[in-house]
Amino acid sequence: MLLSQGGNFGAAWLRSHSHPSGCFTLTQLEVNVAMATLRALQCLVALVDTGSVTKAAAVLHLSQPALSHQIAGLERELSTPVVERRARGVRVTAAGLAAAEEARIALRAAARAVEAGRQAGEGRSGRLRLACAETMTVWLLVPILRRWGRERPGVRVDLSEFTSSDKMVEILMAGQADVVVGPEPSGTTACMEVLGDEEMVVVSSAGHRFAGQSSVSVAELAGEPFVHYTPDNGNAVWVDQFVERHQVALRPVLRTRSPRTAVQLAGAGMGVTIAPASALVARPDGVVRRLAPPVHRSVVAITETPSDALVSRFMTDLRRSGLPVVDLSA
Repeated sequence: MLLSQGGNFGAAWLRSHSHPSGCFTLTQLEVNVAMATLRALQCLVALVDTGSVTKAAAVLHLSQPALSHQIAGLERELSTPVVERRARGVRVTAAGLAAAEEARIALRAAARAVEAGRQAGEGRSGRLRLACAETMTVWLLVPILRRWGRERPGVRVDLSEFTSSDKMVEILMAGQADVVVGPEPSGTTACMEVLGDEEMVVVSSAGHRFAGQSSVSVAELAGEPFVHYTPDNGNAVWVDQFVERHQVALRPVLRTRSPRTAVQLAGAGMGVTIAPASALVARPDGVVRRLAPPVHRSVVAITETPSDALVSRFMTDLRRSGLPVVDLSA
């Protein structure tokens, strides 16, 4: 913590105030002392630079008694004088010079901390951690990320891709992500905004009988070799629940973690599959058919910190961009 650099707040203080989470705790009294110490360091540096209480007070826009009070408090913390009072002014002691040298480092760090916070608050710097469904990175996020790279070069964006919305929510609630983008999870207490609906489609090879149809009913999937998803993929749960509601039994012949792989396998004749439209960015060799009746699922953005400057701006950009239109005429 920055303020711990002033006075005698050293390693022992950090150890005594550390929490298992890695954070530090301060009582209100300690906060006040730490702030006073930082101000006292400014006074000490000004004294060294000007060689005069009068000039130092003027530089800091303080009264001389106020500056003297700060110096006295610093001397109590250090248990040694930092200045010697003389008839013609003051002289900084060796202890004062040593403290002033480190004080300059602390004050520069404090200035950087304030500027970093200001820039982050204005959306010009900072770090934004995104968790995105793996089919939606190229489909939805790339245009926004490209614009952020151009307009916000000081912002670091960390992107992680997942195949399960519930897993992304776990990451969010553990404080390891700032924004989640993907299909609606099974549940969450975080702030969630629906961005739009994504269509779920059937993919098969060009030689399959589905190629001669304009759409495919759920019942027609019964008995067909089916390219399914591994249990850790959220699409596996969605597909199983979907066909169960229609009392249809699937015949899985392959399982994959990726919907993008599923559509390529189906297009190559390994079976048929149900996939989200966002998985069709790289078009398969086969055909894409709508379900009859058409089936959609919600695409959402979720955050625990909607008031954060970077999060708020990113959510706004997601809202303005909307969901891309996917051509299903393959």
